[in-house]
Amino acid sequence: MNRIKTAIVGASGYSGMELLRLLLGHPGVELVAVTSRQEAGRALGEVFPRFCKAPGAELTFIEPDPDAIAATGAQAAFLALPHGVAAEIARALLERGLKVLDLSADFRLGDPAVYEEFYGHPHPAPDLLEGAVYGLPEVRAEEIKAANLIASPGCYPTSILLPLLPLLRGKLIDAETIVANSMSGVSGAGRKPDLSLLFCECNESARAYGVPKHRHLSEIEQELSIAAGEKVVVSFIPHLIPVNAGIATTTTAKLLDGIAPEAIGEALEEAYAGKPFVRLLGKGGCADTKNVTRTNFIDIGWQYDPRTRRVILMSAEDNIGKGAGGQAVQSFNLMFGLSETDGLQNF
Repeated sequence: MNRIKTAIVGASGYSGMELLRLLLGHPGVELVAVTSRQEAGRALGEVFPRFCKAPGAELTFIEPDPDAIAATGAQAAFLALPHGVAAEIARALLERGLKVLDLSADFRLGDPAVYEEFYGHPHPAPDLLEGAVYGLPEVRAEEIKAANLIASPGCYPTSILLPLLPLLRGKLIDAETIVANSMSGVSGAGRKPDLSLLFCECNESARAYGVPKHRHLSEIEQELSIAAGEKVVVSFIPHLIPVNAGIATTTTAKLLDGIAPEAIGEALEEAYAGKPFVRLLGKGGCADTKNVTRTNFIDIGWQYDPRTRRVILMSAEDNIGKGAGGQAVQSFNLMFGLSETDGLQNF
Protein backbone atom coordinates (compact mmCIF):
# COMPACT_ATOMS: atom_id res chain seq x y z
CA MET A 1 0.00 0.00 0.00
CA ASN A 2 1.31 3.44 -0.93
CA ARG A 3 1.25 5.47 2.25
CA ILE A 4 0.18 9.11 2.10
CA LYS A 5 2.97 11.54 2.88
CA THR A 6 1.63 13.77 5.65
CA ALA A 7 2.70 16.80 7.69
CA ILE A 8 1.55 18.14 11.05
CA VAL A 9 1.93 21.90 11.39
CA GLY A 10 1.96 22.91 15.05
CA ALA A 11 2.73 19.46 16.42
CA SER A 12 3.76 20.45 19.95
CA GLY A 13 0.32 21.38 21.41
CA TYR A 14 -2.25 18.97 22.81
CA SER A 15 -4.09 18.52 19.51
CA GLY A 16 -0.75 18.15 17.75
CA MET A 17 0.31 15.48 20.24
CA GLU A 18 -2.93 13.58 19.62
CA LEU A 19 -2.35 13.79 15.87
CA LEU A 20 1.15 12.41 16.40
CA ARG A 21 -0.20 9.52 18.46
CA LEU A 22 -2.73 8.63 15.79
CA LEU A 23 -0.67 9.22 12.66
CA LEU A 24 2.51 7.51 13.82
CA GLY A 25 0.48 4.31 14.05
CA HIS A 26 -1.74 4.89 11.01
CA PRO A 27 -1.27 2.16 8.37
CA GLY A 28 -1.91 4.55 5.49
CA VAL A 29 0.31 7.44 6.61
CA GLU A 30 3.97 8.26 6.23
CA LEU A 31 4.70 11.20 8.49
CA VAL A 32 7.25 13.34 6.65
CA ALA A 33 7.17 16.69 8.47
CA VAL A 34 6.36 18.01 11.94
CA THR A 35 6.66 21.71 12.69
CA SER A 36 7.05 23.82 15.81
CA ARG A 37 8.75 27.18 16.13
CA GLN A 38 9.58 26.42 19.75
CA GLU A 39 10.98 22.91 19.15
CA ALA A 40 12.60 23.40 15.71
CA GLY A 41 15.83 21.41 15.42
CA ARG A 42 14.92 18.84 18.08
CA ALA A 43 14.01 15.23 17.36
CA LEU A 44 10.40 14.14 17.80
CA GLY A 45 11.40 11.39 20.24
CA GLU A 46 13.40 13.89 22.29
CA VAL A 47 10.51 16.33 22.66
CA PHE A 48 7.99 13.55 23.32
CA PRO A 49 9.78 10.55 24.87
CA ARG A 50 6.54 8.54 24.74
CA PHE A 51 7.02 8.27 20.97
CA CYS A 52 10.60 6.93 21.14
CA LYS A 53 11.04 3.85 18.93
CA ALA A 54 7.80 4.56 17.10
CA PRO A 55 8.30 4.55 13.31
CA GLY A 56 8.93 8.19 12.45
CA ALA A 57 10.19 9.21 15.89
CA GLU A 58 13.52 10.12 14.30
CA LEU A 59 11.88 13.08 12.50
CA THR A 60 13.22 16.50 13.46
CA PHE A 61 10.90 19.42 14.13
CA ILE A 62 11.21 22.15 11.50
CA GLU A 63 9.96 25.71 11.22
CA PRO A 64 6.46 26.02 9.71
CA ASP A 65 7.81 27.09 6.30
CA PRO A 66 5.45 26.16 3.43
CA ASP A 67 8.30 25.55 0.97
CA ALA A 68 10.11 23.27 3.40
CA ILE A 69 6.89 21.35 4.09
CA ALA A 70 6.13 20.96 0.38
CA ALA A 71 9.72 19.86 -0.29
CA THR A 72 9.15 16.76 1.87
CA GLY A 73 6.64 15.54 -0.71
CA ALA A 74 3.73 15.94 1.72
CA GLN A 75 0.36 15.40 0.09
CA ALA A 76 -1.67 16.52 3.12
CA ALA A 77 -1.14 18.73 6.14
CA PHE A 78 -2.94 18.92 9.45
CA LEU A 79 -2.89 22.42 10.95
CA ALA A 80 -2.97 22.43 14.76
CA LEU A 81 -2.52 26.18 15.04
CA PRO A 82 -4.35 29.04 16.77
CA HIS A 83 -7.15 30.82 14.90
CA GLY A 84 -5.90 33.74 12.87
CA VAL A 85 -2.55 31.99 12.31
CA ALA A 86 -3.73 28.93 10.41
CA ALA A 87 -5.26 30.75 7.42
CA GLU A 88 -1.99 32.13 6.06
CA ILE A 89 -0.20 28.78 6.00
CA ALA A 90 -3.35 27.03 4.77
CA ARG A 91 -3.35 29.28 1.72
CA ALA A 92 0.34 28.68 1.08
CA LEU A 93 0.01 24.90 1.32
CA LEU A 94 -3.09 24.81 -0.88
CA GLU A 95 -1.18 26.79 -3.52
CA ARG A 96 1.54 24.13 -3.36
CA GLY A 97 -0.95 21.36 -4.06
CA LEU A 98 -1.47 19.93 -0.57
CA LYS A 99 -4.80 18.99 0.93
CA VAL A 100 -5.31 20.84 4.22
CA LEU A 101 -7.15 19.79 7.37
CA ASP A 102 -7.40 22.80 9.67
CA LEU A 103 -8.19 22.26 13.36
CA SER A 104 -8.50 25.99 14.07
CA ALA A 105 -11.64 28.09 13.67
CA ASP A 106 -10.40 29.96 10.61
CA PHE A 107 -12.58 28.17 8.04
CA ARG A 108 -15.51 26.88 10.11
CA LEU A 109 -17.77 29.88 9.57
CA GLY A 110 -19.22 30.68 6.17
CA ASP A 111 -19.82 34.35 6.99
CA PRO A 112 -16.66 36.45 7.60
CA ALA A 113 -18.75 39.00 9.51
CA VAL A 114 -19.73 36.33 12.05
CA TYR A 115 -16.07 35.34 12.36
CA GLU A 116 -15.11 38.95 13.11
CA GLU A 117 -17.95 39.25 15.64
CA PHE A 118 -16.85 36.19 17.62
CA TYR A 119 -13.07 36.26 17.12
CA GLY A 120 -12.46 39.99 17.33
CA HIS A 121 -10.59 40.61 14.07
CA PRO A 122 -11.35 40.52 10.34
CA HIS A 123 -11.29 37.14 8.66
CA PRO A 124 -7.75 36.46 7.38
CA ALA A 125 -8.77 34.66 4.15
CA PRO A 126 -12.44 35.22 3.23
CA ASP A 127 -11.83 34.15 -0.37
CA LEU A 128 -11.07 30.59 0.80
CA LEU A 129 -14.31 30.14 2.75
CA GLU A 130 -16.41 29.01 -0.19
CA GLY A 131 -14.13 26.04 -0.81
CA ALA A 132 -13.90 24.95 2.82
CA VAL A 133 -15.99 22.00 4.04
CA TYR A 134 -17.11 21.79 7.67
CA GLY A 135 -15.60 18.44 8.54
CA LEU A 136 -18.29 16.61 10.48
CA PRO A 137 -17.91 13.15 8.87
CA GLU A 138 -21.26 11.79 10.06
CA VAL A 139 -23.03 14.66 8.29
CA ARG A 140 -20.84 15.68 5.33
CA ALA A 141 -18.97 12.57 4.24
CA GLU A 142 -19.50 13.10 0.50
CA GLU A 143 -18.39 16.74 0.61
CA ILE A 144 -15.33 15.78 2.66
CA LYS A 145 -14.30 13.17 0.09
CA ALA A 146 -14.16 15.83 -2.63
CA ALA A 147 -12.59 18.62 -0.56
CA ASN A 148 -9.12 20.15 -0.55
CA LEU A 149 -9.71 22.21 2.60
CA ILE A 150 -11.39 20.80 5.69
CA ALA A 151 -12.49 22.98 8.61
CA SER A 152 -12.50 20.46 11.42
CA PRO A 153 -15.24 21.23 13.98
CA GLY A 154 -14.62 22.44 17.50
CA CYS A 155 -14.82 20.06 20.44
CA TYR A 156 -17.89 21.57 22.09
CA PRO A 157 -19.82 21.87 18.81
CA THR A 158 -19.25 18.19 17.99
CA SER A 159 -20.75 17.12 21.31
CA ILE A 160 -23.79 19.37 20.80
CA LEU A 161 -24.41 19.05 17.06
CA LEU A 162 -24.41 15.28 16.65
CA PRO A 163 -27.26 14.72 19.14
CA LEU A 164 -29.28 17.71 17.93
CA LEU A 165 -29.00 17.71 14.14
CA PRO A 166 -31.28 14.70 13.45
CA LEU A 167 -33.97 16.17 15.72
CA LEU A 168 -33.93 19.54 13.99
CA ARG A 169 -33.94 17.98 10.53
CA GLY A 170 -36.92 15.88 11.59
CA LYS A 171 -38.83 18.86 13.05
CA LEU A 172 -39.12 17.11 16.42
CA ILE A 173 -38.07 19.88 18.83
CA ASP A 174 -38.67 23.59 19.35
CA ALA A 175 -35.40 25.23 18.29
CA GLU A 176 -36.12 28.30 20.43
CA THR A 177 -35.92 26.23 23.62
CA ILE A 178 -32.46 24.67 23.13
CA VAL A 179 -30.05 25.00 26.06
CA ALA A 180 -26.66 23.24 26.04
CA ASN A 181 -24.46 22.76 29.11
CA SER A 182 -20.98 21.31 28.57
CA MET A 183 -18.11 20.32 30.85
CA SER A 184 -14.58 20.03 29.46
CA GLY A 185 -11.23 18.80 30.65
CA VAL A 186 -8.44 21.33 31.05
CA SER A 187 -6.60 20.22 27.89
CA GLY A 188 -9.36 21.99 25.96
CA ALA A 189 -7.77 25.32 26.88
CA GLY A 190 -4.56 24.42 25.06
CA ARG A 191 -0.96 23.79 26.10
CA LYS A 192 0.09 27.21 27.34
CA PRO A 193 1.21 28.93 30.54
CA ASP A 194 -1.88 30.42 32.15
CA LEU A 195 -2.43 31.05 35.86
CA SER A 196 -6.08 29.99 35.67
CA LEU A 197 -5.06 26.60 34.27
CA LEU A 198 -2.46 25.65 36.89
CA PHE A 199 -3.12 22.42 38.79
CA CYS A 200 -3.91 24.17 42.07
CA GLU A 201 -6.36 26.50 40.30
CA CYS A 202 -8.26 23.70 38.52
CA ASN A 203 -8.04 20.73 40.86
CA GLU A 204 -11.03 20.22 43.18
CA SER A 205 -12.85 22.99 41.31
CA ALA A 206 -15.47 23.49 38.61
CA ARG A 207 -16.52 26.74 36.99
CA ALA A 208 -18.43 28.16 34.07
CA TYR A 209 -16.59 30.41 31.64
CA GLY A 210 -17.05 32.13 28.30
CA VAL A 211 -20.61 33.12 29.26
CA PRO A 212 -22.83 34.12 27.50
CA LYS A 213 -21.02 34.10 24.15
CA HIS A 214 -18.33 31.45 23.88
CA ARG A 215 -16.64 31.49 20.47
CA HIS A 216 -17.88 28.01 19.60
CA LEU A 217 -21.44 29.30 19.79
CA SER A 218 -20.95 30.78 16.31
CA GLU A 219 -20.43 27.43 14.57
CA ILE A 220 -23.02 25.70 16.74
CA GLU A 221 -25.72 28.15 15.64
CA GLN A 222 -24.53 28.07 12.02
CA GLU A 223 -24.87 24.30 11.75
CA LEU A 224 -28.13 24.10 13.70
CA SER A 225 -29.61 26.78 11.45
CA ILE A 226 -28.67 24.82 8.33
CA ALA A 227 -30.32 21.69 9.76
CA ALA A 228 -33.47 23.55 10.83
CA GLY A 229 -33.82 25.58 7.65
CA GLU A 230 -34.15 28.75 9.71
CA LYS A 231 -32.06 30.87 12.04
CA VAL A 232 -31.45 29.12 15.36
CA VAL A 233 -30.21 30.93 18.48
CA VAL A 234 -29.33 28.86 21.54
CA SER A 235 -27.96 29.22 25.06
CA PHE A 236 -24.59 27.52 25.58
CA ILE A 237 -22.83 27.35 28.94
CA PRO A 238 -19.37 25.73 28.98
CA HIS A 239 -17.66 24.63 32.21
CA LEU A 240 -14.09 23.70 33.12
CA ILE A 241 -13.75 20.55 35.23
CA PRO A 242 -10.65 19.02 36.89
CA VAL A 243 -9.88 16.23 34.42
CA ASN A 244 -7.25 16.15 31.70
CA ALA A 245 -9.55 15.30 28.79
CA GLY A 246 -13.16 14.61 27.97
CA ILE A 247 -16.36 16.54 27.34
CA ALA A 248 -19.75 15.74 28.84
CA THR A 249 -22.65 17.70 27.35
CA THR A 250 -26.29 17.82 28.40
CA THR A 251 -28.63 19.55 25.96
CA THR A 252 -32.35 20.10 26.49
CA ALA A 253 -35.18 21.28 24.26
CA LYS A 254 -38.96 21.06 24.27
CA LEU A 255 -40.62 18.39 22.19
CA LEU A 256 -43.01 19.87 19.63
CA ASP A 257 -46.72 19.25 20.08
CA GLY A 258 -47.90 16.01 18.54
CA ILE A 259 -44.46 14.36 18.58
CA ALA A 260 -44.12 11.13 20.53
CA PRO A 261 -40.96 10.80 22.67
CA GLU A 262 -40.07 7.57 20.88
CA ALA A 263 -39.42 9.63 17.75
CA ILE A 264 -36.21 10.91 19.38
CA GLY A 265 -34.62 7.49 19.55
CA GLU A 266 -35.87 6.61 16.07
CA ALA A 267 -34.33 9.76 14.57
CA LEU A 268 -30.97 9.09 16.19
CA GLU A 269 -30.97 5.45 15.09
CA GLU A 270 -31.81 6.40 11.51
CA ALA A 271 -29.17 9.15 11.37
CA TYR A 272 -26.30 7.12 12.77
CA ALA A 273 -26.96 3.57 11.62
CA GLY A 274 -23.66 2.28 10.30
CA LYS A 275 -21.68 5.27 11.56
CA PRO A 276 -18.61 3.67 13.16
CA PHE A 277 -17.84 6.30 15.77
CA VAL A 278 -21.31 7.12 17.10
CA ARG A 279 -22.46 4.81 19.90
CA LEU A 280 -26.12 5.24 20.79
CA LEU A 281 -26.95 4.40 24.40
CA GLY A 282 -30.72 4.60 23.93
CA LYS A 283 -33.38 6.02 26.22
CA GLY A 284 -32.04 6.49 29.74
CA GLY A 285 -28.42 6.03 28.68
CA CYS A 286 -26.12 8.52 30.41
CA ALA A 287 -22.87 9.09 28.51
CA ASP A 288 -19.67 8.93 30.60
CA THR A 289 -16.34 10.50 29.64
CA LYS A 290 -14.36 7.54 31.05
CA ASN A 291 -15.73 5.41 28.21
CA VAL A 292 -14.60 7.71 25.40
CA THR A 293 -11.30 9.30 26.42
CA ARG A 294 -8.39 8.35 24.11
CA THR A 295 -10.86 7.19 21.47
CA ASN A 296 -12.69 8.70 18.50
CA PHE A 297 -16.12 7.65 19.79
CA ILE A 298 -18.98 9.89 20.81
CA ASP A 299 -21.57 8.26 23.06
CA ILE A 300 -25.13 9.62 22.96
CA GLY A 301 -28.03 8.84 25.28
CA TRP A 302 -31.39 10.53 25.76
CA GLN A 303 -34.33 10.83 28.12
CA TYR A 304 -37.71 12.55 28.11
CA ASP A 305 -39.21 14.56 30.97
CA PRO A 306 -43.05 14.51 30.63
CA ARG A 307 -43.42 17.21 33.31
CA THR A 308 -41.63 19.81 31.20
CA ARG A 309 -41.98 18.15 27.77
CA ARG A 310 -38.22 18.49 27.49
CA VAL A 311 -35.95 16.11 25.65
CA ILE A 312 -32.66 15.56 27.50
CA LEU A 313 -29.71 14.66 25.26
CA MET A 314 -26.51 13.39 26.90
CA SER A 315 -23.23 13.02 25.04
CA ALA A 316 -19.57 12.36 25.85
CA GLU A 317 -16.40 12.52 23.77
CA ASP A 318 -12.68 13.13 24.10
CA ASN A 319 -12.11 16.82 23.42
CA ILE A 320 -8.74 16.20 21.74
CA GLY A 321 -9.92 12.95 20.11
CA LYS A 322 -13.35 13.08 18.46
CA GLY A 323 -13.36 16.79 19.31
CA ALA A 324 -10.08 17.52 17.51
CA GLY A 325 -7.33 15.20 16.25
CA GLY A 326 -9.35 11.99 15.88
CA GLN A 327 -12.13 13.68 13.93
CA ALA A 328 -9.59 15.32 11.62
CA VAL A 329 -8.01 11.91 10.92
CA GLN A 330 -11.50 10.53 10.22
CA SER A 331 -11.93 13.24 7.56
CA PHE A 332 -8.44 12.53 6.21
CA ASN A 333 -9.40 8.90 5.71
CA LEU A 334 -12.46 9.93 3.71
CA MET A 335 -10.47 12.41 1.60
CA PHE A 336 -7.95 9.78 0.53
CA GLY A 337 -10.34 6.89 -0.02
CA LEU A 338 -9.19 4.92 3.01
CA SER A 339 -11.36 3.05 5.45
CA GLU A 340 -12.99 5.63 7.71
CA THR A 341 -11.73 3.74 10.77
CA ASP A 342 -8.05 3.42 9.75
CA GLY A 343 -5.79 4.43 12.61
CA LEU A 344 -8.75 5.10 14.88
CA GLN A 345 -9.97 1.72 16.12
CA ASN A 346 -8.68 2.06 19.66
CA PHE A 347 -10.84 1.30 22.68
